[in-house]
Amino acid sequence: MLAVTNLLIVGLPRSGKTTLIKKILLVDSIGKKAMGFLTEEVREGGQRIGFHLITVPEGRIGLLSQKGLPSSHCVGRYGVDIDVLEEMGCQVILQAMDTENIILVDEIGKMELFSDKFRTALIDALNSPQKVLATIMERPNAFADGIKKRSDVRLLYLTREKFGDVFQEVLNWLDK
Repeated sequence: MLAVTNLLIVGLPRSGKTTLIKKILLVDSIGKKAMGFLTEEVREGGQRIGFHLITVPEGRIGLLSQKGLPSSHCVGRYGVDIDVLEEMGCQVILQAMDTENIILVDEIGKMELFSDKFRTALIDALNSPQKVLATIMERPNAFADGIKKRSDVRLLYLTREKFGDVFQEVLNWLDK
């Protein structure tokens, strides 16, 4: 039996996946050992207008998607900037594999899965001996569903009601 080196947080949009990851990063013993990226909503006038990609630990910010952004890759009204994902997100995942850090990927979702380079970097990270902490879409997707079925993956389902329990389970897994 393979050791579980990959922990994936599954949840619907707005279930708190990124909030959970941010809270985990505030734990000094973990935050100092994590390398990867977060995705965060961009809001204007109380409305979500896009998503930033933020590298960890550097804190570089790129505009991953935005309403009305001209792009051949769209999710709803959001145009996706694949170059931001590949030049920042994929780069930091690949760099993390050359360290002993926890590899952080927030999120494995429709926007990110447009990129073959991202898919390859993600599979390489999941195959590495390092721990990977990632968030992943709950809705059906052939590639994401394949990742969820891997024998070296543990899935934790996040809802707002289970936030505290899932947070503690992630901490326990990372401390092992």
